[in-house]
Amino acid sequence: MILVDSCVLIDVFDADTEWQQWSLDALQAHHAQGLAVNALICAEIAPSFESLQTMQRALDLVHLVYAPLSQATAFLAAQAFTLYRQNKGSKSTTLPDFFIGAQAQTQGWAILTRDKTRYKTYFPSVKLITPET
Repeated sequence: MILVDSCVLIDVFDADTEWQQWSLDALQAHHAQGLAVNALICAEIAPSFESLQTMQRALDLVHLVYAPLSQATAFLAAQAFTLYRQNKGSKSTTLPDFFIGAQAQTQGWAILTRDKTRYKTYFPSVKLITPET
């Protein structure tokens, strides 16, 4: 299974982005492995849609399944966020990237993303699928 980062989905659903074609190609190339989103990814892309039903139809079109977050994921996200704060990170609440990275790590999944820095730093064992790979 591959967890699809919100930046990739925003690329797909926003016709004005320079990354749209790469993101579409990446979704198609990895479709057979299974593609998933979680609640935080949905929350990040939701402003692009007028209703939950519209968003769900769009996610269905690109063959994404919903993967709920576990307690283990939440705990690992909090641990990564604590490390981020110790490294002088400026955000005061746990960022969506920490939940995405933690879910991928606890499930043994890859992440399809263009924003690799935070994942590489705090979840180095997670396989990343990026424009550079």
